[in-house]
Amino acid sequence: MPDYGVETKDWSPLPWSWAAERLARNRNYWVVTASGDARPHAMPVWGVWDDDDLRFAFSCGPRARKAANVRANPYVVFTVDDTEECLSVEGQARFVEADDTRQDLWVQRYLDKYRPVSPDLSADFIRQNLVIEVEPARAFAVIERAEDFATRATRWVFDD
Repeated sequence: MPDYGVETKDWSPLPWSWAAERLARNRNYWVVTASGDARPHAMPVWGVWDDDDLRFAFSCGPRARKAANVRANPYVVFTVDDTEECLSVEGQARFVEADDTRQDLWVQRYLDKYRPVSPDLSADFIRQNLVIEVEPARAFAVIERAEDFATRATRWVFDD
């Protein structure tokens, strides 16, 4: 990201732990999908980041525009909702099927995170909807403060 000052002696990349902490604690994420004919769609969702798996998951209704878009085009972007310490992740999404053992993991992670703010949330409710898992390819961070903007912009690339 040379236009952000990262090729200067003052540049200091953010550690991945900075990003992982923000991804884990964030409550509302923006998920951006695109249809098969490249029409963009952005919506806020609840979601869960797991740093051990390096994966993100969210749920949505089977008839949601997000679901239709992922069926047609699996490439997505998700972001935290902070506009000062900005973090966006590009990746590829897949549906976690009911018979996939990963669905139980994501349902439990989702309940652990969101039951404190929504006590009536149930595993059955989540399973009635779709669970979509995103494998990251790249992530970008920009801190929108004058003292950090040109010296902390960071890009991470994930191995296949």
